[in-house]
Amino acid sequence: MKKETYDRLMKFREDRDWAQFHTGENLAKSICIEASELLEVFQWTKEEKSIEKVKEELADVIMYATLMADHYHLDIDEIVNTKLDANEKKYPAELVRGSSKKYTEYRNKK
Repeated sequence: MKKETYDRLMKFREDRDWAQFHTGENLAKSICIEASELLEVFQWTKEEKSIEKVKEELADVIMYATLMADHYHLDIDEIVNTKLDANEKKYPAELVRGSSKKYTEYRNKK
């Protein structure tokens, strides 16, 4: 996320004095609620209904996740790269390429 976007989100929150409501628990709930609204876009169909609705709900998920990272003083680049490092070990490309199996299913085949 660009610094300008991040700063704008923080200012939006600050201007409304909403940080007081942004506990870890409340932010986690909000992420789940917004993720459910994103999933609802695809409910009852396999077809993508509205890219505009996807963008709107995805933006909500990203904003709440960013606010949660800020709440816990987490560096988003750092935590994403740490998780990618772990996933690269858990899901080596040469073993999982083109497969949707869980890592526990292919680990036994080494």
